[in-house]
Amino acid sequence: MIDLHTHSTVSDGSEPPGRIPEMAAAAGCSAVALTDHDSLDGLAEAGAAAQRVGVTLVPGCEISCRKPPPPSGRPAIGGSVHMLVYYVEPGDGPLQDELGELRRDRAERNLRLRARLAELGVPVDYDAMVAEAGGEAGLGRPHFARALVRAGAAADVDDAFDRWLADGRAAYVPKSRLSPADVVGLARSSGGVAVLAHPLTLGLDPSALEQLVGELAEAGLVGIEAVYGRYTTDQRRGLRQMARRRGLVATGGSDYHGSFKPDLEVGTGMGDLDVPDSALDELTARRP
Repeated sequence: MIDLHTHSTVSDGSEPPGRIPEMAAAAGCSAVALTDHDSLDGLAEAGAAAQRVGVTLVPGCEISCRKPPPPSGRPAIGGSVHMLVYYVEPGDGPLQDELGELRRDRAERNLRLRARLAELGVPVDYDAMVAEAGGEAGLGRPHFARALVRAGAAADVDDAFDRWLADGRAAYVPKSRLSPADVVGLARSSGGVAVLAHPLTLGLDPSALEQLVGELAEAGLVGIEAVYGRYTTDQRRGLRQMARRRGLVATGGSDYHGSFKPDLEVGTGMGDLDVPDSALDELTARRP
């Protein structure tokens, strides 16, 4: 089996990049993708570890997108839109250049989020969060969530998102600058492939979701994350069927974040994840 969705301390995970392949090997994975938000910086460390433990490392990243406006008759997207990009290495290229801009946007967003929480009467210790994240480059909303828990403003990390940090909540600060179609194009022009991450978080009914997936497929999307760490068997089956109808690869991954999402493990998700090796073969065949 494989795991095509994991995070490290380079973005909002709790474990260093080198631990991801080690955990993948321990879980019985033949391949693992490191998909930190807006960054390829952990790939060198993860690659060295992958070679040491005999696991194939798939280079990747995850990018937050702005919500495309719905066409007439389709409901608006209710949740966050994330795209996973695979087979893009550090260096020069259209996507790599854009990732630098996205990281700068993330840093500015963190400062706005700190100010917004202070306005709401919930100040957080910014320096402590930066230290926990290993520097400002790795700071993200999960660190703010933990700070809110420490401040007594939330019961746990999930509650902090539900009450303060999620899209539509009082402290939410938008960051996205690219549309999903933008990411698809940037991935292709940089030698990579794009996959729609955790499609059900968009909050669309099945018909509207399939319409959106079809539009993105026409733009060059190659897959949807059908086998996701927190999805039920029926949800995974439905998304696999959607992928087949649209000629897309049904990919999958745990969305491992370490202690920030303690119910998810590399390779196995909540214990029942089983993404077949063939999904990676299909992705590789779609590379430009």
